Amino acid sequence: MRLYTYFRSSAAFRVRIALNLKGLAYDPTFVHLAKGEHLQADYAALNPQALVPALQVDGALLTQSLAIMEYLEEVQPQPALLPADALARARVRALSLIVACEIHPVNNLRVLKYVKNVLGHTQAETDAWYRHWIADGLAKLEAELKRPGTARFCHGDAPSMADCCLVPQVFNAKRYDCELAPYPTVMRVFDACMQVGAFDRAQPSKQPDAE
Repeated sequence: MRLYTYFRSSAAFRVRIALNLKGLAYDPTFVHLAKGEHLQADYAALNPQALVPALQVDGALLTQSLAIMEYLEEVQPQPALLPADALARARVRALSLIVACEIHPVNNLRVLKYVKNVLGHTQAETDAWYRHWIADGLAKLEAELKRPGTARFCHGDAPSMADCCLVPQVFNAKRYDCELAPYPTVMRVFDACMQVGAFDRAQPSKQPDAE
């Protein structure tokens, strides 16, 4: 398997965690988003979405981090990223989507560049945009994690797809100096995850392309 990745991409971070949790080896190819390498013709020809991550496997190119994690779950069910019970699986997917669909899309690099460079906002205003939507999303995630089912991790006592999504989002929040004290359950789960080698090895600072 070949993973097209960028050390600061939270979506790629999710997939790196999942691959590590399942013990699956992969060859990384680094696509530097800040330098615009994802927009170059060779990568756009490979992946018309011009995004990371992308996973090349068996002659196919898989895109979108949650779809990639679902694929990994199907081809290598153990250790599981989704619980066996249908209701529990739905909860884990919902927790994952709070991050992947509610928080991340309005705060990714291309949105922040548009807010600053096209709409003409200052860096301080752009950072305020980021922190506003982080606070909004993490408050929702915190409320959901206080519901039954959360234990050491987002759901139960084993890492799931939801934890693969939570950890990169907290890393991003820390990078932008977001206030995290209002989210004690989120941070407790984050701390538990970071005690697991699969999460630690996937973090941005430990990637070969880290600057």
